[in-house]
Amino acid sequence: MNHLISPMDLSVTETNELLELAQRIKDNPEKYANVCKGKKIATLFYEPSTRTRLSFESAMINLGGSVIGFSSADSSSAAKGESVADTIRVISCFADICAMRHPKEGAPTVAAANSKIPVINAGDGGHNHPTQTLTDLLTIKALKGDLNNLTIGLCGDLKFGRTVHSLINAMVRYENTKFVLISPNELKIPDYLRREVLEANAIKYIETDELERYMPNLDILYMTRVQRERFFNEEDYVRLKDSFILDEKKMQYAPENMYVLHPLPRVNEISVGVDKDKRAVYFDQVQYGVYARMALIMKLLNIEEPK
Repeated sequence: MNHLISPMDLSVTETNELLELAQRIKDNPEKYANVCKGKKIATLFYEPSTRTRLSFESAMINLGGSVIGFSSADSSSAAKGESVADTIRVISCFADICAMRHPKEGAPTVAAANSKIPVINAGDGGHNHPTQTLTDLLTIKALKGDLNNLTIGLCGDLKFGRTVHSLINAMVRYENTKFVLISPNELKIPDYLRREVLEANAIKYIETDELERYMPNLDILYMTRVQRERFFNEEDYVRLKDSFILDEKKMQYAPENMYVLHPLPRVNEISVGVDKDKRAVYFDQVQYGVYARMALIMKLLNIEEPK
């Protein structure tokens, strides 16, 4: 494994090995505190980010390495017209590994094709977000004990949400996965996902606009925000952004062992009153993301696990 551009770049075996390493890091972080001493990660973020960028930077620092990079295209030579291919050629001279977020789908693929160092896709447009998927899988496995035999509700923006697309691709490879796809008609999953992923793998799924009706059947409820930046006009965004809001009243329909995940940032799709519910684990999910990225950095840099 040289790069991570899509969740499908990892086999199920490789994914499980990464999750197991991440769990060992969580259980004993001090053991891994210096394994990347002398290594640098470059975080190339052409789009705004809080959690993902800082999570990568925290992960490398926690491993004893250091960080270079930029947090905005405006502060890089992209503002002068430099191509992604040229940027990664330059960065390859400075860093040992790179995490890239870009608004254009496929940009990390171009970077990987021109890079001398491992490239991690930290989100490209509405396409993929593989390290968020690793974070989600690690969170689910830690809380539910397994990734098989789960019914997962995905709620909100299923059309543009790259975290949703990546999670569906990853979870269809586990046994007896079922999906409840909860969204307004305008924000249903793309046809290619329905046809080439769900139906091609004979995955059971339901599409609905009724959140409360299906909550009693869920093991996981994965909430997403309606993203203003993915809409072509403001009127559609305003009309749909409040379509599905999870509040304390709706949580009464949820089983005691159902967990609520969210890739964040939250706008108003989860009421702050839900935060105190023990089933609301989206801030724990952020911490799991650091461990997942620590494990990935180690694997891509071929860092041996300390004895």
